[in-house]
Amino acid sequence: MFYEIRGELASLKIKAQPGASRSEFAGLYGDEAIKVRIAAAAVEGAANKELVKFLSKAFKVPKSSIRFKSGETAKIKVVEFPYSEKFKEFLEKLEDRN
Repeated sequence: MFYEIRGELASLKIKAQPGASRSEFAGLYGDEAIKVRIAAAAVEGAANKELVKFLSKAFKVPKSSIRFKSGETAKIKVVEFPYSEKFKEFLEKLEDRN
């Protein structure tokens, strides 16, 4: 499973793909992660900053509340953030597609 919800927090396993023309969700990466294209290069943390900005906008949570649980320097990362209504809607849309 690519996500986990514990009380007020959600964790999301992400397969990051830096260097894209724009930041966007790009579907599931098997059953283990969600693929995210990042509009920044993987240089000096730029891709991670862009990822946090993108997730903040997508799920309507403050950037300061998003933290890396693991994989900060890896392609597969686990991020944690407050469980939001937008994240719930995101999961429902994904389930409807599958």
